[in-house]
Amino acid sequence: MAEAGAGAVSPLESDPAQASDPALGAYFDACATTPPSAGVLAAMAEAQTLAWANPSSLHGFGLAAAESLERSRQRLAGSLGDPEAELLFTSGASEAIHLALVGSARVLPPGRLLVSAVEHPATLAAAAQLAAQGWTVTRVPVDRRGLLQLDVLAELLAPPTRLVSLIWGQSEVGALQDLEAMAALCRRAAVPLHVDAVQVVGHRCREIGALGWDLLTCTAHKLQGPRGIGLLLRRHHHPLAPLIGGAQEGGLRGGTEAVVLAAGFAQALAEAAERWERHGGRDPVEPLRDRLLAELLALPGVELSGPSPALLEPRLPHHISLLVRDRQGRPLAGRALVRRLWQQGVAAGSGSACRSGAASGASPVLLAMGYGEAEAAGGLRLSLGPWHSAADLAPVAGALERARQGLEGSG
Repeated sequence: MAEAGAGAVSPLESDPAQASDPALGAYFDACATTPPSAGVLAAMAEAQTLAWANPSSLHGFGLAAAESLERSRQRLAGSLGDPEAELLFTSGASEAIHLALVGSARVLPPGRLLVSAVEHPATLAAAAQLAAQGWTVTRVPVDRRGLLQLDVLAELLAPPTRLVSLIWGQSEVGALQDLEAMAALCRRAAVPLHVDAVQVVGHRCREIGALGWDLLTCTAHKLQGPRGIGLLLRRHHHPLAPLIGGAQEGGLRGGTEAVVLAAGFAQALAEAAERWERHGGRDPVEPLRDRLLAELLALPGVELSGPSPALLEPRLPHHISLLVRDRQGRPLAGRALVRRLWQQGVAAGSGSACRSGAASGASPVLLAMGYGEAEAAGGLRLSLGPWHSAADLAPVAGALERARQGLEGSG
């Protein structure tokens, strides 16, 4: 890792803006959502005071809101390194994904949609809508690490494929796909590519604009911004039809824009980009993740799922996913481990937060990676954020071991 510049925060120190809240040190579920930073809360408070009006109004109050909204839009484009892309505000990533896929399908004749076998539930829900409209939906397989089989993708890009939607960073197992290679294949086949970048934006920043996607979605609350706002980035004048009619967002997304949330989103991404640049184009939480992962893998019955950082395999820099077994080698239920960990004061996750309300059972992501039913029900995830310090890691391994022993004793 490149050394931080003068005055920079050490990668093993916490964000001083949030170090005053010790409760955050126990929160290891950043892939589900993140606490808003002090800077984000301040930016939103200022926008609420100065830009509270409807940005479509023509009086001075409305013009102030409209100016704030456009400044946020430009600031976000700058942080992403893509000032040429069109940025459309939505209510979150789920709506942005639906606008990307369903909005594209409305202006295309039915054909084949390609998705990976490890997509987020929001993408699968949008794909189901296309299937009901006469599209064929084909899932591109992944390997045991959750990484896309690019040779199969290349073969499937032949007609009748008309649209591709691929997740960049997988939230359950941390697999970080080779976006540059995927985009090159799609460009060669002249098939538009939508990228779900929800788990990546904020951990990789200004380089995103240099990659060859046509549509890209992200959301604020995964990077210490507010909930309730997302982005669809559009390039190359990719044709879209609106899902919600109205004059806002270039006629592609009706409804009064959330000016205050946009200000918080812009501030959150600016803070992430600044951290990223200070640490040489890498996420400063990565060495903390590596330290915690080594401590957890030293425990009996604990194994990594997804790509291995130790083998330099591509993985989200803040992400740990595990399978935990009892003394007989049987997988322990991930959801039960999450509850036991919380009894020890550690907040973790199991599977996608967007499917946590479903009946307990095997993860479709782990099944797609080749795990058996019992193993696929045993996924445990810990994900870190810039509020963590080295001291916050100390209790986690012990808490996991006590949780494992507690489940063995209750079995």
